[in-house]
Amino acid sequence: MGKGEVTRERILGIAEAAVLAKGFGATSIYEVIAEAGLTKSGFFYHFKDKNALAREMVRRYVETNDKLFDDIFTRGAELSDDPLQAFLISLKLLAEIMADLPNGHPGCLIASICYQERLFDREVRDLTAQSVRGWNARFRAIFEGIAAVHPPREPIDLDDLAEMMSCIVDGGIIMSKTLNDPRRLERQILAFRTCVKLIFSPAHS
Repeated sequence: MGKGEVTRERILGIAEAAVLAKGFGATSIYEVIAEAGLTKSGFFYHFKDKNALAREMVRRYVETNDKLFDDIFTRGAELSDDPLQAFLISLKLLAEIMADLPNGHPGCLIASICYQERLFDREVRDLTAQSVRGWNARFRAIFEGIAAVHPPREPIDLDDLAEMMSCIVDGGIIMSKTLNDPRRLERQILAFRTCVKLIFSPAHS
């Protein structure tokens, strides 16, 4: 990674931490510039304005989360050929990763943008919506694979179930931060895991 890329990543990391701590509206470009130890021209060389910064922050955030999901779902599939068991293993791995974060999950960048969407241009808003649709599609495909082998015990819309996964994670982040209890996110993921197991496991006679 070249010097310019290192600087760009440092700016994005500083900006993300500030936004997750207090929101976009309360985060100024100039405080990011000061913390990064840059000149104004140095910052604007990389990002022409706050919307450009937001776009790259979203892309970076989505890429990081996609890699996390790729890793844990691939690992689950490696540990079991059964799609239900593979997903249950992956959820357990995700819960363990969240539990190992020393200060809890720092927050959801997508949610931060959604709460203050009027601050951003259409491209930023479209990018956040696209990321959510992408995650929903990923989870929907997983549930389709599970349902093909393990028909659900009760009628359920797989799109709703896929969206529930995102709601559980974001809701768990909010609850963890609001109640100052980092373990809430882990417990919500494990509760969702139990629900999925009950939905797709065969009924006992």
